[in-house]
Amino acid sequence: MTLCSMNTSDSNLDNKITEWLQWNKDPKAKDEILEYLDKGQIKILSKLFLKRLEFGTAGLRGRMGPGYNQMNDLVIVQTGQGLSKYLMDTIFDVIQKGVVIGYDGRYNSKKFAELTAAIFIANGIKVYLFSQVCPTPFIPYTILKYKCAAGIMVTASHNPKDDNGYKVYWENGAQIISPHDKKIQSYILNNLKPLESSWDVNQIYESSYYKDPRDDIMRHYYQDLKDNVLYPEVNKNTTLKFTYTAMHGVGQEYMTAAFEAANFKPFITVEEQKLPDPEFSTVKFPNPEEGKSALDLSIKTANKNDSSIIIANDPDADRLACAMKTENGEWHVFSGNELGALLGWWMIHTYQVIHPDVDLSKTYMLASTVSSKILASMAKKEGFNFEETLTGFKWMGNKAIELMKNNKEVLFAYEEAIGFMCGSKVLDKDGISAGVRVAELAAYLETIGLTLSDKLEEIYEEYGHHINDNSYWICHDPDTIKTIFERLRNYSGKSDTYPTGILKGKYIITGIRDLTTGYDNTKPDNKAILPISKSSQMITFTFKNGLVTTLRTSGTEPKIKYYNELCGSPGEDLNKLKCILSEMVSAIIAEFLQPEINGLIAREE
Repeated sequence: MTLCSMNTSDSNLDNKITEWLQWNKDPKAKDEILEYLDKGQIKILSKLFLKRLEFGTAGLRGRMGPGYNQMNDLVIVQTGQGLSKYLMDTIFDVIQKGVVIGYDGRYNSKKFAELTAAIFIANGIKVYLFSQVCPTPFIPYTILKYKCAAGIMVTASHNPKDDNGYKVYWENGAQIISPHDKKIQSYILNNLKPLESSWDVNQIYESSYYKDPRDDIMRHYYQDLKDNVLYPEVNKNTTLKFTYTAMHGVGQEYMTAAFEAANFKPFITVEEQKLPDPEFSTVKFPNPEEGKSALDLSIKTANKNDSSIIIANDPDADRLACAMKTENGEWHVFSGNELGALLGWWMIHTYQVIHPDVDLSKTYMLASTVSSKILASMAKKEGFNFEETLTGFKWMGNKAIELMKNNKEVLFAYEEAIGFMCGSKVLDKDGISAGVRVAELAAYLETIGLTLSDKLEEIYEEYGHHINDNSYWICHDPDTIKTIFERLRNYSGKSDTYPTGILKGKYIITGIRDLTTGYDNTKPDNKAILPISKSSQMITFTFKNGLVTTLRTSGTEPKIKYYNELCGSPGEDLNKLKCILSEMVSAIIAEFLQPEINGLIAREE
């Protein structure tokens, strides 16, 4: 098949394919497209060329492969060209400030990072490109340390092996939010034709605009981490054995250095998973949030070495999972909300020990709207402040900046998807520092005869049980997802008529917040205060008995997620709460999501 003989019966598609083949410099990608043409696979070609991978608030994330709708060299070059021009038009001293670029261990990550660096260098902009794989949190950390104009991390976090991503941070050290995403997208579309200099990765390392920040940033990051260790002697003398897995990602070397900085003995390593492996060969999903199925090898290693605590990062080391061996020999994998409660308690304990006479009224903790309200309950009793944000650390990072500008101190932020921000040196989730803080807490608790589970129980006894049931259903059809949510907005056949209860009125709904449309019946004029997003689905129902339920779509995966929390008062019977929660969640799934009618696929346990 030659370009001249191409005929898909769609001139627009022909033009797009011709253009891509002319601009593309990856022979393997070209061969794949020519094969589709030879086989007449017009449907696939239309999907690859008539749609474009859009730049959103998470940057880019998608499957790797040829075409404009997947992650590949040409799309990265176009993105880099648009982003560099936007920064040059928006930040007057971008050339002096420079940008920091990092990458994980996935296929093509280093190449995508180098292509991006080449574009910035061609524009005379200083580039701090990490010479080795690094954790995602090192990018926002470097921005603040070096006062960079922006940062880029090439990663798809815990997505499947065929995916990759391009995550952008602003000069404030937080992930970009609107309107930057929309403006960057428009700049990309205005700079699509690749310049010859954009491909020249060979000149990066000889350029005076290039610097490897790794050694310097390592030194600063671990000094900051060390400065906030509360009881170094306790860490040194603990008898606890920790097992660690990098989940085939970047974390091994960085968590090793963190344990050393915190004065811990070396942890036990899950050898099969310690090195970056783009195949993620020992796990079905490289996501420690999936629970025991992702931690099988860690549990096996821990049992073999008489270790009682497992610490796990996801492949780019911005998330943290933790599991503990119970008295009966079983393993309990802490949920994100449970770790949020434990780390929240530890961060306020640490702050009060270091600042015994400080008024807590200027201190803050943050959590996303779908996370537990345990920090809110703690705040009421302890005197610090709690703020809720939209889902995602882009919101928490930017909210933290807003508070800090007003001379407030942000101690902790978290989201239930095992993302934790301990302190404000990194304005994003950081699985390295969070891993050390969990280890510190466990070591401290050992000195008073408690385990992590014991402490969690103490927290719930003091502030009330906050019990959760969070999961998701898989749905690959966007139209079905839209139908499910539109039905909830037109429940009685009229617009803005949401459900009033479940189980024929046994449990009454008192509050409805729809952050897709901006409706909130608990606010003046029924207008939501939190930002809305018409491009994603998110409805929260508050029941009279205190249950809060949120249904939302995922921004990166074909999932309908649900979050349910029932908050009890201190001393309220836990078993009774569990029975109520179970009954209500079953009804919400059956009545609101209707899995059988809508052909939803259950999560694999």
